[in-house]
Amino acid sequence: MQQLGSHMKRAAATVLDLILPPRCPGCREIVDSADRFCAECWETLGFITDPMCATCGLPFAGEFSDGVICGECAGATRPYDHARAAMRYEGAAVPVLLGLKHGGRTHLSRLIAEALQRHVRPDTDLIVPVPLDRARLAKRGYNQAGLIARALSRRSGVPLGIDTLIRTKPTRSTAGLSRAARFRAAQGAFAAPKRLRDGSRVILIDDVMTTGATAEAACRALRKAGAARIDVLVYARAALADA
Repeated sequence: MQQLGSHMKRAAATVLDLILPPRCPGCREIVDSADRFCAECWETLGFITDPMCATCGLPFAGEFSDGVICGECAGATRPYDHARAAMRYEGAAVPVLLGLKHGGRTHLSRLIAEALQRHVRPDTDLIVPVPLDRARLAKRGYNQAGLIARALSRRSGVPLGIDTLIRTKPTRSTAGLSRAARFRAAQGAFAAPKRLRDGSRVILIDDVMTTGATAEAACRALRKAGAARIDVLVYARAALADA
């Protein structure tokens, strides 16, 4: 009954968002059109642009030439080819992600997909969301990464692989864990039940990236399934320090 009540509240929130005047996704003030920030919230968005690490997308402070990689990527072998975030996890990006993830404001997936579309390479074969485990999915009622992936698939025309990845162990909160502990917790957390078409070029979608542990574990499963190229796209990157 508690889960049913939560689902009904989320559904009601979505309906109200659709029938009431359009509101800023950050502060909820009335704006001119849907999925648009007010001027005050727009100023708080920390967009990530060049220069950045050519591999993981970490932004650099100062001037750097194209193709430069950060120190961590220089000393590691990433299971993905490129990772990109639209913005930092700060300002109005925070209520957007929390509203989508926990507040039932599922329409915000459209706004996020719009921000990510510029990173979709035209030769991409498949868009794949990071999955939730069954218990977490049943409790929440939806997978926020799945909603973003579906919206991005519709905008870009790239096919959606909603069931390409599965969770092989329950999702647990990694808040407060060290970087090493996060990577240990994510190890072996995903599998791809069906082999991908040889040479597949895949985009992996998640809502936010902190250490990259989840993305790397998911990408390893995609590599085992036959992915030849993997781009990781997230709306925001948390715990971010400029190089």
